[in-house]
Amino acid sequence: MRELTWRPLVPADAQASADLLNAIEAVDRIGENYTAEDTRQELIDPYADLERASLAAFDGETLVGYMKVRHKASATEVHRVFLDGGVHPAYRRHGIGTALLEAGVAAAKVVHARHHPGLRLVVDVHKAEHIAGVPELVRSRGFAPARYFQRMEHALSGVTGVVVPGLRIEAWSPSADEDFRSVRNEAYRDFWGAAPMPVDQWRNKIVNQTFRPEISFLARHAGVAVGVLVTMSWEADTAATGVRDAHFMVVGTLREFRRRGVAGALLAHALRAAAGSGYDRASLNVDSADPAGVSGVFVKAGFTAKQRYVRWALEV
Repeated sequence: MRELTWRPLVPADAQASADLLNAIEAVDRIGENYTAEDTRQELIDPYADLERASLAAFDGETLVGYMKVRHKASATEVHRVFLDGGVHPAYRRHGIGTALLEAGVAAAKVVHARHHPGLRLVVDVHKAEHIAGVPELVRSRGFAPARYFQRMEHALSGVTGVVVPGLRIEAWSPSADEDFRSVRNEAYRDFWGAAPMPVDQWRNKIVNQTFRPEISFLARHAGVAVGVLVTMSWEADTAATGVRDAHFMVVGTLREFRRRGVAGALLAHALRAAAGSGYDRASLNVDSADPAGVSGVFVKAGFTAKQRYVRWALEV
Protein backbone atom coordinates (compact mmCIF):
# COMPACT_ATOMS: atom_id res chain seq x y z
CA MET A 1 0.00 0.00 0.00
CA ARG A 2 1.32 3.43 -0.92
CA GLU A 3 1.95 6.05 1.73
CA LEU A 4 -1.28 7.88 2.53
CA THR A 5 -1.89 11.60 2.84
CA TRP A 6 -3.73 12.68 5.99
CA ARG A 7 -5.61 15.95 6.41
CA PRO A 8 -8.94 17.31 7.74
CA LEU A 9 -12.04 16.98 5.60
CA VAL A 10 -13.39 20.02 3.73
CA PRO A 11 -16.76 20.54 1.98
CA ALA A 12 -15.05 20.13 -1.39
CA ASP A 13 -14.51 16.46 -0.47
CA ALA A 14 -18.22 15.77 -1.01
CA GLN A 15 -17.81 13.63 -4.13
CA ALA A 16 -14.82 11.75 -2.74
CA SER A 17 -16.83 11.10 0.44
CA ALA A 18 -19.80 9.80 -1.53
CA ASP A 19 -17.52 7.50 -3.53
CA LEU A 20 -16.00 6.10 -0.34
CA LEU A 21 -19.34 5.57 1.40
CA ASN A 22 -20.77 3.84 -1.67
CA ALA A 23 -17.73 1.54 -1.82
CA ILE A 24 -18.31 0.72 1.86
CA GLU A 25 -21.99 0.03 1.17
CA ALA A 26 -21.12 -2.41 -1.61
CA VAL A 27 -19.46 -4.66 0.99
CA ASP A 28 -21.16 -3.90 4.31
CA ARG A 29 -24.72 -3.77 2.94
CA ILE A 30 -26.24 -1.47 5.53
CA GLY A 31 -28.67 0.16 3.11
CA GLU A 32 -27.01 3.57 2.85
CA ASN A 33 -26.14 5.09 -0.52
CA TYR A 34 -24.99 8.65 -1.14
CA THR A 35 -24.80 11.42 -3.68
CA ALA A 36 -22.28 14.26 -3.40
CA GLU A 37 -25.14 16.51 -2.33
CA ASP A 38 -25.90 14.18 0.58
CA THR A 39 -22.32 14.10 1.82
CA ARG A 40 -21.87 17.82 1.35
CA GLN A 41 -24.84 18.38 3.65
CA GLU A 42 -23.01 16.40 6.33
CA LEU A 43 -19.76 18.23 5.72
CA ILE A 44 -21.39 21.64 6.24
CA ASP A 45 -23.10 20.54 9.46
CA PRO A 46 -22.72 23.54 11.81
CA TYR A 47 -21.84 21.16 14.66
CA ALA A 48 -19.11 19.28 12.80
CA ASP A 49 -15.87 21.19 13.34
CA LEU A 50 -13.96 19.80 10.37
CA GLU A 51 -10.78 21.75 11.05
CA ARG A 52 -10.42 20.52 14.62
CA ALA A 53 -12.42 17.31 14.59
CA SER A 54 -12.08 15.47 11.30
CA LEU A 55 -9.39 13.46 9.58
CA ALA A 56 -9.23 11.94 6.11
CA ALA A 57 -6.79 9.47 4.60
CA PHE A 58 -6.12 9.79 0.85
CA ASP A 59 -4.34 7.43 -1.50
CA GLY A 60 -3.53 9.90 -4.26
CA GLU A 61 -6.89 11.51 -5.08
CA THR A 62 -8.93 8.66 -3.58
CA LEU A 63 -10.41 9.04 -0.10
CA VAL A 64 -9.87 5.69 1.63
CA GLY A 65 -10.81 6.48 5.24
CA TYR A 66 -12.24 9.25 7.37
CA MET A 67 -13.51 10.25 10.75
CA LYS A 68 -15.48 13.27 11.91
CA VAL A 69 -16.89 14.30 15.25
CA ARG A 70 -20.18 16.11 15.79
CA HIS A 71 -20.67 17.90 19.09
CA LYS A 72 -23.94 18.90 20.75
CA ALA A 73 -25.26 22.44 20.67
CA SER A 74 -26.51 22.00 24.24
CA ALA A 75 -26.03 19.43 26.96
CA THR A 76 -26.69 18.88 30.66
CA GLU A 77 -24.51 16.72 32.90
CA VAL A 78 -23.19 14.63 29.99
CA HIS A 79 -21.96 15.86 26.61
CA ARG A 80 -22.34 12.99 24.13
CA VAL A 81 -20.36 13.59 20.95
CA PHE A 82 -20.92 11.45 17.87
CA LEU A 83 -17.88 9.92 16.17
CA ASP A 84 -18.51 8.75 12.62
CA GLY A 85 -16.06 7.12 10.26
CA GLY A 86 -15.22 4.34 7.88
CA VAL A 87 -12.49 2.68 5.83
CA HIS A 88 -12.61 1.55 2.21
CA PRO A 89 -12.92 -2.26 2.14
CA ALA A 90 -9.76 -2.58 0.03
CA TYR A 91 -7.75 -0.72 2.68
CA ARG A 92 -8.93 -2.51 5.81
CA ARG A 93 -6.63 -4.50 8.11
CA HIS A 94 -3.81 -1.97 7.65
CA GLY A 95 -4.32 0.04 10.86
CA ILE A 96 -6.23 2.90 9.23
CA GLY A 97 -9.37 2.30 11.27
CA THR A 98 -7.39 2.19 14.51
CA ALA A 99 -5.62 5.45 13.68
CA LEU A 100 -8.91 7.14 12.80
CA LEU A 101 -10.65 5.93 15.95
CA GLU A 102 -7.83 7.14 18.17
CA ALA A 103 -7.77 10.48 16.35
CA GLY A 104 -11.53 10.73 16.79
CA VAL A 105 -11.37 10.27 20.55
CA ALA A 106 -8.62 12.89 20.75
CA ALA A 107 -10.66 15.29 18.60
CA ALA A 108 -13.73 14.71 20.77
CA LYS A 109 -11.75 15.98 23.75
CA VAL A 110 -10.80 19.11 21.82
CA VAL A 111 -14.33 20.10 20.80
CA HIS A 112 -15.67 19.12 24.22
CA ALA A 113 -13.21 21.49 25.89
CA ARG A 114 -14.36 24.28 23.57
CA HIS A 115 -18.10 23.83 24.05
CA HIS A 116 -18.98 21.99 27.28
CA PRO A 117 -15.82 21.78 29.40
CA GLY A 118 -17.68 21.48 32.71
CA LEU A 119 -19.60 18.35 31.75
CA ARG A 120 -18.71 14.67 31.51
CA LEU A 121 -17.69 13.59 28.02
CA VAL A 122 -18.96 10.45 26.31
CA VAL A 123 -17.96 9.48 22.77
CA ASP A 124 -20.56 7.52 20.79
CA VAL A 125 -19.97 5.29 17.74
CA HIS A 126 -23.01 3.95 15.89
CA LYS A 127 -22.57 0.95 13.59
CA ALA A 128 -24.60 -1.95 12.20
CA GLU A 129 -23.68 -4.93 14.33
CA HIS A 130 -22.88 -7.22 11.39
CA ILE A 131 -19.93 -5.19 10.06
CA ALA A 132 -16.85 -7.35 10.43
CA GLY A 133 -14.11 -6.06 12.70
CA VAL A 134 -16.04 -3.18 14.29
CA PRO A 135 -16.78 -4.82 17.68
CA GLU A 136 -13.16 -5.90 18.08
CA LEU A 137 -11.83 -2.47 17.14
CA VAL A 138 -14.05 -0.38 19.41
CA ARG A 139 -13.77 -2.81 22.33
CA SER A 140 -9.98 -2.67 22.05
CA ARG A 141 -10.18 1.07 22.70
CA GLY A 142 -12.52 0.78 25.70
CA PHE A 143 -15.91 1.26 24.06
CA ALA A 144 -18.84 -0.79 25.34
CA PRO A 145 -22.43 -1.25 24.06
CA ALA A 146 -24.72 1.46 25.41
CA ARG A 147 -27.91 1.11 23.33
CA TYR A 148 -29.35 -0.92 20.49
CA PHE A 149 -31.28 0.38 17.49
CA GLN A 150 -33.53 -1.65 15.23
CA ARG A 151 -34.24 -0.67 11.65
CA MET A 152 -37.88 -1.55 11.06
CA GLU A 153 -39.71 -1.68 7.73
CA HIS A 154 -43.30 -1.63 6.48
CA ALA A 155 -44.32 -2.92 3.03
CA LEU A 156 -47.12 -0.32 2.76
CA SER A 157 -49.83 -2.95 2.39
CA GLY A 158 -52.86 -3.39 4.60
CA VAL A 159 -52.69 0.10 6.08
CA THR A 160 -55.84 1.11 7.92
CA GLY A 161 -56.86 4.46 9.31
CA VAL A 162 -56.62 5.40 12.98
CA VAL A 163 -59.09 7.93 14.32
CA VAL A 164 -58.39 9.76 17.60
CA PRO A 165 -61.24 12.03 18.74
CA GLY A 166 -60.19 15.68 18.83
CA LEU A 167 -57.00 15.07 16.91
CA ARG A 168 -56.30 16.89 13.64
CA ILE A 169 -53.40 15.96 11.39
CA GLU A 170 -51.92 18.50 9.01
CA ALA A 171 -49.11 18.33 6.46
CA TRP A 172 -45.90 20.32 6.76
CA SER A 173 -45.94 23.89 5.52
CA PRO A 174 -43.38 26.68 5.84
CA SER A 175 -45.61 28.45 8.36
CA ALA A 176 -45.78 25.32 10.53
CA ASP A 177 -42.08 24.49 10.35
CA GLU A 178 -41.31 26.01 13.75
CA ASP A 179 -44.13 23.97 15.32
CA PHE A 180 -42.57 20.84 13.81
CA ARG A 181 -39.18 21.69 15.30
CA SER A 182 -40.60 22.71 18.68
CA VAL A 183 -42.66 19.54 19.07
CA ARG A 184 -39.70 17.40 18.05
CA ASN A 185 -37.51 19.09 20.66
CA GLU A 186 -40.06 18.78 23.44
CA ALA A 187 -41.05 15.21 22.54
CA TYR A 188 -37.41 14.10 22.43
CA ARG A 189 -36.51 15.77 25.72
CA ASP A 190 -36.56 12.43 27.57
CA PHE A 191 -35.17 10.33 24.70
CA TRP A 192 -31.80 8.75 25.42
CA GLY A 193 -28.93 10.80 24.02
CA ALA A 194 -31.19 13.36 22.34
CA ALA A 195 -30.70 17.11 22.53
CA PRO A 196 -32.77 20.04 21.29
CA MET A 197 -32.15 20.94 17.64
CA PRO A 198 -31.36 24.63 17.12
CA VAL A 199 -32.69 26.21 13.93
CA ASP A 200 -29.39 25.86 12.07
CA GLN A 201 -29.14 22.16 12.85
CA TRP A 202 -32.80 21.62 11.93
CA ARG A 203 -32.16 23.22 8.55
CA ASN A 204 -29.05 21.13 7.99
CA LYS A 205 -30.27 17.75 9.22
CA ILE A 206 -34.02 17.80 8.56
CA VAL A 207 -35.26 20.41 6.09
CA ASN A 208 -32.74 19.59 3.40
CA GLN A 209 -32.79 17.92 -0.02
CA THR A 210 -33.87 14.58 1.49
CA PHE A 211 -36.90 16.03 3.34
CA ARG A 212 -40.31 14.93 2.07
CA PRO A 213 -42.84 17.56 3.20
CA GLU A 214 -45.78 15.77 1.56
CA ILE A 215 -45.28 12.82 3.96
CA SER A 216 -44.45 14.87 7.06
CA PHE A 217 -47.25 15.62 9.51
CA LEU A 218 -48.14 17.48 12.67
CA ALA A 219 -50.87 16.35 15.04
CA ARG A 220 -52.89 19.02 16.83
CA HIS A 221 -55.31 18.70 19.72
CA ALA A 222 -57.55 21.69 20.36
CA GLY A 223 -55.23 23.67 18.11
CA VAL A 224 -52.10 22.78 20.08
CA ALA A 225 -49.31 20.83 18.33
CA VAL A 226 -48.82 17.58 20.25
CA GLY A 227 -47.16 15.12 17.86
CA VAL A 228 -44.86 15.10 14.85
CA LEU A 229 -43.68 12.77 12.10
CA VAL A 230 -40.98 13.80 9.62
CA THR A 231 -40.16 11.77 6.51
CA MET A 232 -36.95 11.72 4.50
CA SER A 233 -35.92 9.78 1.39
CA TRP A 234 -32.58 9.36 -0.37
CA GLU A 235 -32.48 9.39 -4.17
CA ALA A 236 -29.19 7.49 -4.10
CA ASP A 237 -30.89 4.60 -2.27
CA THR A 238 -33.65 4.47 -4.88
CA ALA A 239 -31.14 4.51 -7.73
CA ALA A 240 -29.08 1.73 -6.16
CA THR A 241 -31.92 -0.56 -5.08
CA GLY A 242 -34.93 0.33 -7.21
CA VAL A 243 -36.91 0.69 -3.97
CA ARG A 244 -38.44 4.03 -2.96
CA ASP A 245 -38.19 4.12 0.81
CA ALA A 246 -40.01 6.68 2.96
CA HIS A 247 -37.89 6.90 6.10
CA PHE A 248 -39.72 8.24 9.16
CA MET A 249 -36.78 10.11 10.65
CA VAL A 250 -38.72 11.79 13.48
CA VAL A 251 -41.71 10.33 15.32
CA GLY A 252 -42.56 12.01 18.60
CA THR A 253 -45.43 12.85 20.93
CA LEU A 254 -45.49 15.29 23.81
CA ARG A 255 -45.25 13.44 27.12
CA GLU A 256 -48.71 14.44 28.35
CA PHE A 257 -50.32 13.09 25.16
CA ARG A 258 -48.61 9.72 25.05
CA ARG A 259 -50.65 6.50 25.19
CA ARG A 260 -53.57 8.35 23.64
CA GLY A 261 -53.16 7.12 20.08
CA VAL A 262 -51.31 10.14 18.68
CA ALA A 263 -48.27 8.21 17.37
CA GLY A 264 -50.49 5.49 15.93
CA ALA A 265 -52.61 8.05 14.10
CA LEU A 266 -49.55 9.82 12.70
CA LEU A 267 -48.01 6.53 11.56
CA ALA A 268 -51.20 5.38 9.83
CA HIS A 269 -51.62 8.76 8.14
CA ALA A 270 -48.01 8.80 6.94
CA LEU A 271 -48.12 5.18 5.74
CA ARG A 272 -51.19 5.92 3.63
CA ALA A 273 -49.58 9.09 2.27
CA ALA A 274 -46.38 7.20 1.37
CA ALA A 275 -48.33 4.49 -0.43
CA GLY A 276 -50.37 7.11 -2.26
CA SER A 277 -47.20 8.92 -3.32
CA GLY A 278 -45.76 5.84 -4.99
CA TYR A 279 -43.31 4.72 -2.31
CA ASP A 280 -42.57 1.01 -2.05
CA ARG A 281 -41.70 0.86 1.62
CA ALA A 282 -41.54 2.83 4.85
CA SER A 283 -38.81 2.49 7.44
CA LEU A 284 -37.71 3.90 10.79
CA ASN A 285 -35.16 3.30 13.54
CA VAL A 286 -36.16 2.35 17.06
CA ASP A 287 -33.98 2.87 20.13
CA SER A 288 -33.88 0.37 22.99
CA ALA A 289 -31.72 -0.45 25.99
CA ASP A 290 -32.67 -4.08 25.30
CA PRO A 291 -30.81 -5.73 22.38
CA ALA A 292 -34.05 -7.46 21.36
CA GLY A 293 -36.34 -4.53 22.13
CA VAL A 294 -38.74 -2.91 19.69
CA SER A 295 -41.53 -0.48 20.48
CA GLY A 296 -45.05 -1.85 20.57
CA VAL A 297 -46.54 1.13 18.75
CA PHE A 298 -44.44 0.37 15.66
CA VAL A 299 -45.18 -3.35 15.74
CA LYS A 300 -48.87 -2.53 16.08
CA ALA A 301 -48.59 -0.27 13.03
CA GLY A 302 -47.21 -3.19 11.01
CA PHE A 303 -43.44 -2.59 11.10
CA THR A 304 -41.04 -5.52 11.39
CA ALA A 305 -37.41 -5.49 12.54
CA LYS A 306 -34.83 -5.95 9.77
CA GLN A 307 -31.37 -4.86 10.98
CA ARG A 308 -29.79 -4.05 14.32
CA TYR A 309 -27.28 -1.34 15.16
CA VAL A 310 -25.14 -0.96 18.25
CA ARG A 311 -24.34 2.37 19.87
CA TRP A 312 -20.89 1.97 21.39
CA ALA A 313 -19.89 4.44 24.09
CA LEU A 314 -16.67 5.52 25.75
CA GLU A 315 -16.63 7.80 28.79
CA VAL A 316 -13.49 9.86 28.56
